Amino acid sequence: MPSIFTNHARVRMQQRGIRPAAVEALINYGKSAPAGDSSEIVFFDKAARARLFRDDPDAAREAERLCRTYAVLGRDGAVVTVGHRYRRVPRG
Repeated sequence: MPSIFTNHARVRMQQRGIRPAAVEALINYGKSAPAGDSSEIVFFDKAARARLFRDDPDAAREAERLCRTYAVLGRDGAVVTVGHRYRRVPRG
């Protein structure tokens, strides 16, 4: 599933050193939670990293480096922004 990145997301990826392949792995294997205004946040949790490691160990090593990375997806599925988590994702 190829992702559509907004201009804002591309700029943030470059600023924060997050590669498109890492965002693709995040979207394909990560856990999602509602983020308000019908958008969702996707992040790696322990189970998501385990699924990724089972399917693709090489990508899992890269994801381990970026295990605190998140992406916000808009209503249309486009990646709105990406970043590094400094706090836990609220569950609710």
